[in-house]
Amino acid sequence: MELAEFYDSRLGQMARRLILRRITEAWPNVRGQRLLGYGYPMPYLGGFVGKAERVVAASPQMQEQPRDFPSGLMTVAPDDALPFPDAMFDRILVVHGLERAEALRPLLRQLWRVLAPEGRILVIAPNRASLWAQMERSPFGVGRPFSKRELDAMLRAAMFTPERESRALYMPPLQSLCGSGPGWERLGARFFAGLGGVHVVEAGKSLYAPVGPAAVPVGALPQQIRA
Repeated sequence: MELAEFYDSRLGQMARRLILRRITEAWPNVRGQRLLGYGYPMPYLGGFVGKAERVVAASPQMQEQPRDFPSGLMTVAPDDALPFPDAMFDRILVVHGLERAEALRPLLRQLWRVLAPEGRILVIAPNRASLWAQMERSPFGVGRPFSKRELDAMLRAAMFTPERESRALYMPPLQSLCGSGPGWERLGARFFAGLGGVHVVEAGKSLYAPVGPAAVPVGALPQQIRA
């Protein structure tokens, strides 16, 4: 199932609400912040437009956009060459990004490069132990899922410092259960904490990491993003 098709479905809309709840818990106030979303972040970024100083969505390939996301805020960017200057963003949200990346290390190094020294990255990644990661009709069942230990080690190797971790999507990926999604979330978080469909990990940037590839001049940015 294509990502846009999934998020148009009843199941996708419920998944979006449950994950977005975790995102807003981690980042309740983005006023004055520059926010980058990477992967397929558009369903989660719409609420930040008009609140953050700047919102940009970057995908490794052209994606169908949600109807309510401004087209001028999206750009196509390869995993290993994000077209942004060093330290440009205060917040980076990664959704449907890590599990689909062709090369994880170059992508994480690029995300590190464009994150401000005091910035935060929030990673949404499929949980290897969940039902969502086992079903191909779920977008979280495409690509590589992660255990908590794998995700933590991967972020640390890329010079990020994990600071907070939770999970979302405890309900099985069945459309018939959408009406009880919030109930599944409360029950799962209390009794089955390790089985959430996705990891939600917030990490800071280690300033001891080596500088990545040379910064891209602001003039090389797409016009909509420079504005």
